[in-house]
Amino acid sequence: METKDLKPKRHIGRNICRLREIRGMKQETLAEILGMSQQKLSLIENTEELEDQKITEIAKALEVNVETIKSYSDEKVLSIINNTFNSNDNATINGGGATNYSPSFNPIDKVAELYERLLKAEQDKVAFLEQLLNKRE
Repeated sequence: METKDLKPKRHIGRNICRLREIRGMKQETLAEILGMSQQKLSLIENTEELEDQKITEIAKALEVNVETIKSYSDEKVLSIINNTFNSNDNATINGGGATNYSPSFNPIDKVAELYERLLKAEQDKVAFLEQLLNKRE
C-alpha cells in the first residue's frame, strides 16, 4: 500500500495572483515592475511550479518574503483577519491601530475652526481689494 503525501501541493502561480490582489495591484502593474508583458504574468499565475529565481523577483516586486509566496493560504489570511478584528482584546480594537472608535477631538469643532479660518482669509482678501480700489480713486 502506497502512502500519499497528506500535505496539499501549493500552486505557486495562484499564490502570486492572490498576493497581488491583496496588495491591490493589477496584472499590468506587476508585469511592468517585472519588465514583462501582462500575458506572460498571466501564464506565470497559471503555473503550478516556478524556479526559485523567478519567485524571488516576484516576491521583491510584491514586497513580500519568498516564503510568503511558497506557503500562502487563504485559510491563514482569513484566520489572521478573524483573530485581529474579532478579538475581545481591547488593545487590538482601541490601541492596536485597527480603527479609532473614540477620536481625541470633536469633528464639529474642527469643521467650525476651518470655517472660521476660511472666513477670515476671505475677509482679508476683501479688505486688501478695497484698499487697492481706494488707492486708484
